[in-house]
Amino acid sequence: MQYIPKHRSVAVVLTVIALMGAVANAAGKLPATSPEGLKLIKQDKYAAVYLQDGAAFGTYDKVAILDCTVEFRKNWQRDQNEELPFSVKDRDVARIKTALAEEFRKVFSQELTARGETVVTSGGPDVLVLRPAIVNLDISVPDAMERIDEVTLTASAGQMTLYMELYDSTTNVLLARVIDPEESRDFGSFAVRNEVTNLADANRILKKWADTLGDFLIQARSANSADTP
Repeated sequence: MQYIPKHRSVAVVLTVIALMGAVANAAGKLPATSPEGLKLIKQDKYAAVYLQDGAAFGTYDKVAILDCTVEFRKNWQRDQNEELPFSVKDRDVARIKTALAEEFRKVFSQELTARGETVVTSGGPDVLVLRPAIVNLDISVPDAMERIDEVTLTASAGQMTLYMELYDSTTNVLLARVIDPEESRDFGSFAVRNEVTNLADANRILKKWADTLGDFLIQARSANSADTP
């Protein structure tokens, strides 16, 4: 059994994002190097991608997906309850986190499988480990606030940020880090928001993230095959 890295705590994730954000704010751009020495690369799919020098992904045809950590925007629950007191309880927050983490695993498993990856639960020389987190989750109208006699219209369903690290499962070496904030918005119009639409909006963002990663791995495998005599 190969070693698969465990969760990175939410506190550590937020600290890394804060450090990078502080440098970005001071310099007007993202830092060229992450705290671990990964290099920022030019691409237009995610907001930021950091890679280890020499990292090669063409040999990976299996993926292990760790449980997704989910964290709301700071003071999100307090702000929701200021608008409608006691509407969002601690159990609602926990339920939403669990549901979104499960949806992340389901969507990423489906999309990566469709692109030729095999989703596994143990390590190996051809296994790439994904350690995902969704942070700064901000839902405009959580289902806990729904009322039978009301319809809520908003231009934005909310937003969330992907923070995902990619590891080699045999060496536990950090190969890449992805950071990508996404907002679900109906530009120029308002739409009904409820539990069903929230899930559909989240799925669209998750699918975009998963498809982008899947396409990258396909290209990496193709390049590796071309280089093999």
